[in-house]
Amino acid sequence: MKFTKMQGIGNDYVYVNCLKEKVEDPCAVAKKVSDRHFGIGSDGLILIKPSETADFEMDMYNSDGSQGAMCGNGIRCVAKYVYDYGLTDKTSIRISTKSGIKYLDLQVENGKVKSVRVDMGAPILNAGQIPIVSEHPQVLDEPITVDGQVYHMTGVSMGNPHAVVYLEDVDGLDIEKIGPGFEHHPCFPDRVNTEFVKVLDDHTVQMRVWERGAGETLACGTGACAVAVSSILNGKVNGEKPVTVKLLGGDLEIFWDREKNTVFMTGPAEVVFDGEIDLA
Repeated sequence: MKFTKMQGIGNDYVYVNCLKEKVEDPCAVAKKVSDRHFGIGSDGLILIKPSETADFEMDMYNSDGSQGAMCGNGIRCVAKYVYDYGLTDKTSIRISTKSGIKYLDLQVENGKVKSVRVDMGAPILNAGQIPIVSEHPQVLDEPITVDGQVYHMTGVSMGNPHAVVYLEDVDGLDIEKIGPGFEHHPCFPDRVNTEFVKVLDDHTVQMRVWERGAGETLACGTGACAVAVSSILNGKVNGEKPVTVKLLGGDLEIFWDREKNTVFMTGPAEVVFDGEIDLA
């Protein structure tokens, strides 16, 4: 199987051009290629497929083999792949995902995509649709007890569920211990991605993320969008201008257009290397 490893601010996936390749068991392949000791090493597998409703389809799988609905960093890399590898010459494209069609604008320099702006769509704030089990229709700064410790979370879905938690310190956070407690908490029927956030100023936040099915990753695009929305809702940042979300792998710029109720994410996408792997 021929593949390309790509990363968006450290959130790395193995990409397969399924216009040419066929992946029989993507769940098993995702686990195999994601292994950082015996495989290629990645946060998961992303298949680039033809689409009847958009320019291309993105089909993504986490490192544990579970299928994901949407990945913000991953979709930027899909855009770079289809342009840089000559599958399209358009700089505005539509990509179909399990959470709907996303619209992307490509910034091209010297014939290669440098950064991508993604219309991530409207944030979902209804607790039942995220889904989060709650007595309230919207989960805003709501207490949650994890491993005997009380935290406060805000729930947002960007096509996948997120719980945003604000802390005074995220650098010293024992995320390997705390993350699974959130992911498998009974109030999240589909598990959850958890963002641990420190507010730096009225337009900048720092974030670490525990992703369901993958553990801590260097970045999460949908998570950054959820954090920006949550931070505006909680009055922690100025919602009139873009929010810079600082992740372990780099920065993303997020703007929630409240008038259109859509979230825009802008960030880089890079090719790491091309290769071929025997799946037998």
